[in-house]
Amino acid sequence: MRRIARRLGQAGERGYTFVELLVVTTIVLILASAVQPLAKVAMQRQKESELRRQLREMRTAIDNFHDGVLSGQIPTTELKPNNEGYPPDLETLVEGVSAANDASGRKLKYLRRIPVDPMTRSAEWGLRSYQDKPDASRWGGQNVFDVYTLSEGTGLDGTKYRDW
Repeated sequence: MRRIARRLGQAGERGYTFVELLVVTTIVLILASAVQPLAKVAMQRQKESELRRQLREMRTAIDNFHDGVLSGQIPTTELKPNNEGYPPDLETLVEGVSAANDASGRKLKYLRRIPVDPMTRSAEWGLRSYQDKPDASRWGGQNVFDVYTLSEGTGLDGTKYRDW
């Protein structure tokens, strides 16, 4: 009998009690619920950083295209009339335009692809032409002077993503 009692006593000392498991589970749940809001903010901050980078990349490409027109690298005959030296659309920055005074047919390309908006998860962007008003919500279609996100959200700093 004593052997059986010793074995049962030893077996009971090896495991955890139900109360101990409940306490540990409760602590883990409390820590997880405290970390969840921090993770959401970190994910939003990462998306905002990516949005800024994508906007900067496209705006730099638009500016480089405009500089190419002003310097004579891009012939204005390939562009729409009254375009002010800006690309007719974003696809032109990807597909490229023939360089002036280049018989080899080399194309000047300014973007590898149209970036995906991290907020809307789409390659659709809001466009403004040089002739549009700064607060215009519709693209005039003459050229691409600026780009903005189509997201209706608000950033961590309190400004609307469309205003970036």
